[in-house]
Amino acid sequence: MRENLHPAYPTAKVHCACGATWETRSTGGDLHLDICSNCHPFFTGKQKLLDTQGRIDRFNKKYANTPKAPTKPKTPPAETKKAAVAKGEKTARPKAEKAAKAAKVEKAVKVAEAAEAEASKE
Repeated sequence: MRENLHPAYPTAKVHCACGATWETRSTGGDLHLDICSNCHPFFTGKQKLLDTQGRIDRFNKKYANTPKAPTKPKTPPAETKKAAVAKGEKTARPKAEKAAKAAKVEKAVKVAEAAEAEASKE
């Protein structure tokens, strides 16, 4: 490892504009701050929201009498096919779909029988 690689890290005094001081460590030396946690409004609880030029009042005045959007009545969700099957109800399948499936099965059976017949000849 190389020696003297890291900078010096001595203690440093921190001074705030409000008069608060404390010690910490820094490579840059002493610090002089404008604001710290002792005097910042967020930490002290004295934070004020500024209403510059009455903007909030103008907004409230402008949009005070606007009509509210109508609410849609809630309708029950449509019953799905899976829900009907879960209840035990039979679902109607078109006859054409059933016929097509039956034709596929018959064709597969014929192909299997033809393959079996060829295998027995040899």
